[in-house]
Amino acid sequence: MDATLPLTLDPTADMPAYPASRARPAEPALLPWPMKPMSTARCGATELPDGRACYWIRHEVIKGVTPRMLHWWFTHLEGDIEIDGRRINRYRAWHPHDHVHASYARRLPDGSVGPGAQIRLREYLGGNRAYEVNVVSDIEKLDEQGFIHNPRVHGIPGLARMEYTFKQVKGGTQYDNCLIIGGSKGVQRLVTPLMRRFGFDHARGIAWLRHNIEEVGLFEHFLPGLYRKETGRDE
Repeated sequence: MDATLPLTLDPTADMPAYPASRARPAEPALLPWPMKPMSTARCGATELPDGRACYWIRHEVIKGVTPRMLHWWFTHLEGDIEIDGRRINRYRAWHPHDHVHASYARRLPDGSVGPGAQIRLREYLGGNRAYEVNVVSDIEKLDEQGFIHNPRVHGIPGLARMEYTFKQVKGGTQYDNCLIIGGSKGVQRLVTPLMRRFGFDHARGIAWLRHNIEEVGLFEHFLPGLYRKETGRDE
């Protein structure tokens, strides 16, 4: 079934994980929380001196969420969460309309997740087939200060970059992030104009901004409880 509206869904059903091979948007998961509108964040796009495009967001403070919780979250994306008595794949709960699949394509030798590991992601921005994300991404940085990973575009590294920063503030965390489109070196730099025109144009950039504001806005509803349940910590 495609993720098109209107749909009639069973609000009591579990929402299991999808395989990475799934080739269409997710069926929306019915959750008890509203999505934050774009007006809750400052966001925009700019062109970097080397010609790459940077889509950036300064989110509204994520209430009740700490940088330690966010660091933990990005190392524990696999698995389920219980919401209103239903088991829902936690990546799908993070964005109930767009997310399809998340798993770790490569862990570190000790089984943990951090710089040197890889994450596999599949999603459709705005539930739109034309805005498919289907990548393996190399983790460059992951700690309580932030997260940087570099998606491989059609298996090619160096053409996209995601940067997140986390800062504890009164009442929660200031979460800022950006998506950088294009390459900065050699032949990759020559591909940048084509990527910006055909692979990731302005309309897709707006879809990414909206998607990211929506998913980050949901953290305050589920992450503190999930973190306490699975770590035993209360902070």
